[in-house]
Amino acid sequence: MNNDLRKNSYENEEQAPPKEDQPSGIIEKIQQLGQTNVPQLSQDSKIHCLTIVGQIEGHLQLPPQNKTTKYEHLIPQIVAIEQNSKIEGLLVILNTVGGDVEAGLAISEMLASLSKPTVSIVLGGGHSIGVPIAVSCNYSFIAETATMTIHPIRLTGLVIGVPQTFEYLDKMQERVINFVTKNSNISEEYFKELMFAKGNLTRDIGTNVVGKDAVESGLIDSVGGIGPAMKKLNELIEVNKNKNEGMVQ
Repeated sequence: MNNDLRKNSYENEEQAPPKEDQPSGIIEKIQQLGQTNVPQLSQDSKIHCLTIVGQIEGHLQLPPQNKTTKYEHLIPQIVAIEQNSKIEGLLVILNTVGGDVEAGLAISEMLASLSKPTVSIVLGGGHSIGVPIAVSCNYSFIAETATMTIHPIRLTGLVIGVPQTFEYLDKMQERVINFVTKNSNISEEYFKELMFAKGNLTRDIGTNVVGKDAVESGLIDSVGGIGPAMKKLNELIEVNKNKNEGMVQ
């Protein structure tokens, strides 16, 4: 019996890969998730970072190969940020091609209604419905090489050819226009001009604005990267803190 046990243990040892061939915990995480553990914020950190990347997924599930940000994941995070007393400010980092219009507007409205200071920064691109999200914060930045595409709303899939379809599309577009003009310094007339411009986009109407152009149009507040964005957010946090202390007194 002892001989059988020894035999089995030898077989297991032969079958098991050598220790040097076994993947470590970090390598295994890289293989499975494509990344190592994200560095944890210190307990003294008062700023939360919210990233919106890829395509904003709304009511319809997108194919698995698409890089998406699901709005049902963002909404609970925004609610938790509002409730958490340790979080004093929110930094929103955008690199999105757009996506579901109603989901994007829902995220924009929630960010705009937060009681805590918010700063957004567009890196790479903040296209389509990413525009309202970018302007929803108290102050917005755009990287010098980042772009924003402004174009009319369009429907995909089955469209019923009746006047009500056009009216619904027109009302939804007005919602986007009203939100953007309310939360930025761009005029409604100029925003519509950019939205319906011809010849700027290939086989489409609209305008692609780059960094400085977005600021000059009044859409974004300032050109800058992560450093200026963090500095501005800390300034807003201090202003908000002094304001609350004054109200308490």
